[in-house]
Amino acid sequence: MEKRKLEVADLFKLQSVTDPQLAPNGKEAVFVKTHIDEEDNKYIANLFHVDLESNEVTQWTHGKGAISSPEWSSDGKQIAFLSDREEKNQLFILQARGGEAQKVTTFEKGVSGFLWSPCGKKIWVDAVVKEGKTFTDKEEKDEKKKPQPYRATKMKYQMDGAGLLPQDTYKQIGLVDIETGEVTQFTEGNFQHGLQAISHDGKKLIIGVNRKNNLDFEFRQPLIIVDVETKEETVLVDEEGYFGGAQFSFDDRYIAYVGSDRSFENATHSSLYVYDTEDGMRMNLTESIDAPVGDAAVADHQQGADAPSAVWTKDNYLYFQLSTMGDIRLYFASLEGELYPATPENEHVYGYDISVDGEFALVAVSNAINPGELYKQTIATGERQAITSFNATYLEEVELVEPEAIVYKGATNWDVHGWLMKPAGYVEGTNYPLIVEIHGGPHAMYANTFFHELQLLAAQGYGVLYVNPRGSHGYSQEFVDAVRGDYGGGDYEDIMAGLDYVCKENSWIDTNRLGVTGGSYGGFMTNWIVGHSDRFKAAVTQRSISNWISFFGVSDIGYYFSDWQIGADMTDVDKLWEHSPLKYAKHVETPLLILHSEKDFRCPIEQAEQLYITLKSMGKETEFVRFPDANHNLSRTGTPNLRIARLDEITGWFAKYL
Repeated sequence: MEKRKLEVADLFKLQSVTDPQLAPNGKEAVFVKTHIDEEDNKYIANLFHVDLESNEVTQWTHGKGAISSPEWSSDGKQIAFLSDREEKNQLFILQARGGEAQKVTTFEKGVSGFLWSPCGKKIWVDAVVKEGKTFTDKEEKDEKKKPQPYRATKMKYQMDGAGLLPQDTYKQIGLVDIETGEVTQFTEGNFQHGLQAISHDGKKLIIGVNRKNNLDFEFRQPLIIVDVETKEETVLVDEEGYFGGAQFSFDDRYIAYVGSDRSFENATHSSLYVYDTEDGMRMNLTESIDAPVGDAAVADHQQGADAPSAVWTKDNYLYFQLSTMGDIRLYFASLEGELYPATPENEHVYGYDISVDGEFALVAVSNAINPGELYKQTIATGERQAITSFNATYLEEVELVEPEAIVYKGATNWDVHGWLMKPAGYVEGTNYPLIVEIHGGPHAMYANTFFHELQLLAAQGYGVLYVNPRGSHGYSQEFVDAVRGDYGGGDYEDIMAGLDYVCKENSWIDTNRLGVTGGSYGGFMTNWIVGHSDRFKAAVTQRSISNWISFFGVSDIGYYFSDWQIGADMTDVDKLWEHSPLKYAKHVETPLLILHSEKDFRCPIEQAEQLYITLKSMGKETEFVRFPDANHNLSRTGTPNLRIARLDEITGWFAKYL
């Protein structure tokens, strides 16, 4: 059977398999499967169960909403999960032997997260509570409520995806009695508390909280061990940087957590730490690896992929994700300092759980030509058995292009890693246009994972080049830090050197038909490129930065990100302007399509407005498309019809000019 080419609307056919959770008996598991409902224009996520002895997969929930964060009770008889089936995320419990899910909470503002108490009769929750109110207090509904002014007194007053932040609400931790529904508030004070972990004996909680009154320049979240009975606190970690994902070992002696200090601001590699509660000592288990712990991949398919920071076995071994050379691999660590990969190269492990005895792992795995499925992997041999095959029919019907990995010399003679895709249906001796894709971040990475947008461009007859220039994660600390203070310098050279390299090595590339696109930092770089080179015949800039001076005051992160990344604030506007693509608008000769979301608070739409009007006033060839009710994450989690419209705009522009 001849395969068809991938289409924009295939977003509605692809299935996302995430969040495997093993039962305590190691013989069964649950996971989440998400698909996009075209008719309802929404994401639908349901809970599935697998019997690991028979490999039988059964759908356990059938709602039209999205469920997330499934977790087994310690006796394996119940599964708790969050569901937005009634708008706000609430906590539900399902009996493992069948029956309807029981709704446990009816909080006014929903539930943010939860942890089972080991007794199985109570559940710890964290949720937003209005000052002076309780979890269950209802707000008065006034149908004729008049608009009210918003007073900002702090710099962190808005956030992408949330908009203006409420000034009088705080995340608190509480304990829910499953039988009675009674909720007891555990934390107090006007601070944001985050639930991290509970010890296996149920006596200790780990919470994250910063109790400073003004958090504008606070870039830390202390982790605190709290005695459940006495509320006595012991500091686990309190230093600059982000630390989280705490997990108790089975004997409750050790606590693993992941984090990064501020040595290189937000470019600092994350490490895996272990704290010994007996002697108070802390070990950095990944100190010898020059790569970040966690998942730094950018892609547009996996929905709600939420992997644990680390998982213990009963023998006090640890498993965790590591982003390295375009892979996200599962790694093993011992307290004695042993470290080695537990999964192979050339793939993206985006979800996992480990059996208590360390015999096998459940891994959710994708690669460039597989959207992702769930596998059972024997740790000792690496042997894998497929558990799910939701995308099997799709893969039989659709032609996907396998990228070729490349390594070339970038600026300062450093090795730069990337991939080149030939057009789908490539015919030897034919010339094809090429599109360069640039990722956001910049501290993220393209990876060996399925990427619908890249496959779509290949399906429409384009070669696709995507690389990890300096600033990208997954390589050395020196490499990821090298972009800071040098936006538009070595990073620009790395990307253009990659283009030179593939054009020289591949005679099929028509160098008169080159396109470039990218979002966020990739949008900044697209803007920069067209202001510094006329090699491209078409460009699409998305959710971009054009002016660092205004970005400082309008972005939800601008007032510190500009300093961290450009090395300048409003006391040095000359440097901010020097690195602003808008300064070079008069040099733009490339037809430029500008795409931007109306509710993007990360790179606000005024960045696009300035660029568009400036280019138009200079008589440049440009168009501007605005996406209503969309934020910075449009390409990944945006409203489905707008995601389709965005892809149609990109492919339409390239079709017109290439």
